[in-house]
Amino acid sequence: MSASGSAAEYWKANLRLLGICLAIWFAVSYVFGIILVDVLNKIHLGGYPLGFWFAQQGSIYTFVILIFVYAKQMDKLDQQFDVHED
Repeated sequence: MSASGSAAEYWKANLRLLGICLAIWFAVSYVFGIILVDVLNKIHLGGYPLGFWFAQQGSIYTFVILIFVYAKQMDKLDQQFDVHED
């Protein structure tokens, strides 16, 4: 660890990022795909009700995007705390 932070600060930032990613995934998969499905089904996307789309595809797409976002943000975090691989 460099002077820019300690191990505890690094893990705190890591867990904060992970919590944000999980909250987004939860909102998309559970809230949009299950709880708000009836409201969202009034809107159509590509001929399919939006609630159905979120339940079937939206949560998967969101998860894949979150993987890349998490990896990019962790790269930045690793650089910031000087724990990156050379």
